[in-house]
Amino acid sequence: MSMTGDLLRGHTEAILLAQLLKQDSYGYEISKHIAQLTGGSLELKEATLYTAFRRLEAAGLIASYWSSSASGARRRYYTLTPQGREAHARQVREWEQTRAILDRLLEDPE
Repeated sequence: MSMTGDLLRGHTEAILLAQLLKQDSYGYEISKHIAQLTGGSLELKEATLYTAFRRLEAAGLIASYWSSSASGARRRYYTLTPQGREAHARQVREWEQTRAILDRLLEDPE
């Protein structure tokens, strides 16, 4: 595991909110998409993913519903709530501030 993976894992909830901002989705699809976007650098384990979903749902940031596919498989979909949209915007601002601070601190003095 790389340091990048460790840093990204600290932002699991923000990453999930960002994915749900695009569209409602289910756990496996979100996990697969994150792995694809990161070139495999971040692969969320099932336990991590569903623990984060439970925390987000308990906080009122996401809601879930069941849907059946054409094959008859039932999947639990997650959707962003208005509070989740606000939380996502706040987390993006906080990340931008953190990134600016780290950029200044890690900048080559020459």
